[in-house]
Amino acid sequence: MSDTREQALAEVSLCEAILAKAGLTILNEVFPDVAPIVAWTHYPPGDVFDPASTSQWFYHCHPASEGSEEHGHFHCFVRPAGAAGPIHHLVAVGVDATGHLIRLFTVNQWVVGDAWADAETTIPLLTQFDMQMPRPSYLVNRWLSGIVRAYTPEIASLLRDRDHALAAEAHGRPEAIVRDDRSLEVLSELRIGTGTLARQTAPDR
Repeated sequence: MSDTREQALAEVSLCEAILAKAGLTILNEVFPDVAPIVAWTHYPPGDVFDPASTSQWFYHCHPASEGSEEHGHFHCFVRPAGAAGPIHHLVAVGVDATGHLIRLFTVNQWVVGDAWADAETTIPLLTQFDMQMPRPSYLVNRWLSGIVRAYTPEIASLLRDRDHALAAEAHGRPEAIVRDDRSLEVLSELRIGTGTLARQTAPDR
């Protein structure tokens, strides 16, 4: 294990341990004084943005009726030119109801409406994701930063797999059309429990 990954995972564990002392989890800190929690609503309102690193994230959860192991996920972005500039999606971080990481995945452009950048343009932005903000919780921000830092090589592979999945689904269509194809949502995925990469693609046409 590299020193960078070891240090990042240690920070993730420390954040979880500090919260656990008070009987709290990462998700408790995402939803302070929120009732009821509404599926697909951005939390916290207005997202979280760090003007120093230009990192940004929001969380949303799934409807309870889905019965999914995943409670919801954090969408992580970077705005290289600042708050008014283009926004680029890096990765989504899926967690269970106890706030523990269960998967990392990438999505098609229509899902988040970001300014599209290919994998080789996006990968260098991963090291820029570093949340140092007090709200909604400094511990959540450090935890999420630690996840991205610890799994940077895997996220880079997911981004490349995302691009390969889109290319495989083009069938002669312009790239912009494929990125707006509602049948293509999750394009690559890493299940943390199994350590296996699994690409999701659209059904054959």
